[in-house]
Amino acid sequence: MSKSKGGFGKIILFIFLIGLIGAGYWAYENIFKNNVHLNGKKFTYIYIKTNASFNDVLDELYSQNIINDHESFEWMAKEMDLPEHINPGKYRIGAEMSNRSIVKMIVNDKQEKVKLFFNSQIRTKEQFIAYISEKLEIDRNELEEYCNDEEVLNEKYRLNADNFMCLIVPESYELNWTTHRDDLFGLLKTAYDAVWNKERKNKAKFIGYTVPEIVTLASIVQSESSIKTEQQKIAGVYINRLKKDMKLQADPTVVFANQSFEVQRVLSSDKEIDSPYNTYMYKGLPPGPICLVNPSTIDAVLNYTKHNYIYFCAKCDFSGYSSFTSDYTEHQKNAKEYQNALNKRGIKR
Repeated sequence: MSKSKGGFGKIILFIFLIGLIGAGYWAYENIFKNNVHLNGKKFTYIYIKTNASFNDVLDELYSQNIINDHESFEWMAKEMDLPEHINPGKYRIGAEMSNRSIVKMIVNDKQEKVKLFFNSQIRTKEQFIAYISEKLEIDRNELEEYCNDEEVLNEKYRLNADNFMCLIVPESYELNWTTHRDDLFGLLKTAYDAVWNKERKNKAKFIGYTVPEIVTLASIVQSESSIKTEQQKIAGVYINRLKKDMKLQADPTVVFANQSFEVQRVLSSDKEIDSPYNTYMYKGLPPGPICLVNPSTIDAVLNYTKHNYIYFCAKCDFSGYSSFTSDYTEHQKNAKEYQNALNKRGIKR
């Protein structure tokens, strides 16, 4: 009798262990097992839009064929309350992720940060709008309307639709894909205000220019040279020309007017374009900056070198330095030497 009871107990234990193994296997298959298919890639991204529904999340995953077993994923998602805790954003899906790890990432709002780099590759407002709408959830039409709203730009930034790019400080930002437009511009304004502190504003006022005018002038100077001492001397040339009511005749403004940013040589035909940015055609500063301006260049302009030069030309050794003069005949000679150097190097455009 005792042997019979012992045998029965073993059977019960065996059944229990089989059940436990089965439950473990089921849990592994549905919860912990890799359920991602990326065709050999190590990772990819999904984008969950603001106010997305559970079906929207599934569509984003399924449309890219990321999930192998749809049924197990949906079961896990519901068990972990994903339909009630959908956090919009950009999420990184790794090739080894399980149902649980994917759902947990979204529920806990573990977004992948988006890095914005504002550099010399962004010169125009149109390029800025295209870049932001590509990187963030912000609607392109909404952004374009905002960047052209004269009333808003004047009220918030003391800028207008033409000089709006003065607001953008060339640096990098790390933020969520779902960052709201107002939060983005709050970050931009904070960086702008950090550059345009009281000291710099007072210097601009002292030399007789507004903040947008200094940024615009600095953008031309920066396009001419990256050497600080040269920038200070070049700024002095342009300020002398402005004071004499002379045309700036700055080649970088012609490049900007023609939107031909890849050229290395400005031709006479380029100077014929009828654009307010063509300083060979129109006096004074152009309507706005022609590139994003580094704070160091702003300082070079604010601390420009005072001299009597009204001409300068890049030296033919391509050192980044220029020859300065107040004599037009001498300037023509310098320009001819530089043109010959360009010809010698085969630089036609």
